[in-house]
Amino acid sequence: MEFVKCLGRPEEFYNLLRFQMGGRRKVIPKMDQDSLSSSLKTCYKYLNQTSRSFAAVIEALDGEMRHAVCIFYLVLRALDTLEDDMTISVENKVPLLHNFHSYLYEPDWRYMESKEKDRQVLEDFPTYCHYVAGLVGIGLSRLFSASELEDPLVGEDVERANSMGLFLQKTNIIRDYLEDQREGREFWPQEVWSKYVKKLGDFAKPQNIDSAVQCLNELITNALHHIPDVITYLSRLRNQSVFNFCAIPQVMAIATLAACYNNQQVFKGVVKIRKGQAVTLMMDATNMPAVKAIIYQYMEEIYHRIPCSDPSSSKTRQIISTIRTQNLPNCQLISRSHYSPIYLSFVMLLAALSWQYLSTLSQVTEDYVQTGEH
Repeated sequence: MEFVKCLGRPEEFYNLLRFQMGGRRKVIPKMDQDSLSSSLKTCYKYLNQTSRSFAAVIEALDGEMRHAVCIFYLVLRALDTLEDDMTISVENKVPLLHNFHSYLYEPDWRYMESKEKDRQVLEDFPTYCHYVAGLVGIGLSRLFSASELEDPLVGEDVERANSMGLFLQKTNIIRDYLEDQREGREFWPQEVWSKYVKKLGDFAKPQNIDSAVQCLNELITNALHHIPDVITYLSRLRNQSVFNFCAIPQVMAIATLAACYNNQQVFKGVVKIRKGQAVTLMMDATNMPAVKAIIYQYMEEIYHRIPCSDPSSSKTRQIISTIRTQNLPNCQLISRSHYSPIYLSFVMLLAALSWQYLSTLSQVTEDYVQTGEH
């Protein structure tokens, strides 16, 4: 099915096929499960149940670093689940969060007091993003430096590490507007959406679609301000597995914001990047020049879609101009129009080989049936 979706995008079709035929292992080597202890096998089982995308890049990390990051992620994901439970009062939630580290040593501990969902408004957006994502970036950076896989500066530069987490968190919050509304969660910052509507849920109403898109564009513009820090952070990394681990989610987020920008579908359904597109990003984002080229490609895509009437248009152009100054290339990573003939030829050749194979198989089957009848 995914191959069919890519037929109109030959380069994605080619990369998806290459990925399925072994290219995946060049970016994400297969982990030796047999060498793991039973407790680590349990950790990786939970990791894959929690997030298959993060599980893939975590399992590709070198040596003991992968185990440390696996456990680190699971603990913080559990904390995040507790923090995001809108049914727990602040009076009960704060002590739970403070004492959470002690519960890790109690195998039978469970929290069973969640109530019916009650919609609540997030009052401090920057602080929330820092605690649920920025601290993750800071903690991971310190792990990278402590392992000596990366220079001490990676762990010491808290501002850049924080931005790495904030960019991913803000992207998820922007993309998941409709899903969060249906689940009774509200993460979009009130200081922004209140300029457009009285209630955040009003954006889902057709009559408010123009205001909704304007608010969406303002939030995306805000998130783009983290990209200069992302570029600086990634340019310092030296270990290939750490680079892949950090770079792949960031380019996925950039592609997601480009898909969401000025897009009414955010308020009507699901907006996500195509699997072929995701595979292409995973296979390309393995070095800094390629990452810069990917960033340039999606920044140009957003730039050319900025509506002149959008209230945030000048700020959006300004931040994209700032990003361009960070030694980004003057051309796209892969120009679809330039390479299309090559990929189209490949697709046509593949189609011809497939037709020949099916025709041969059909003929062999027919001959076998006829032989059996005789």
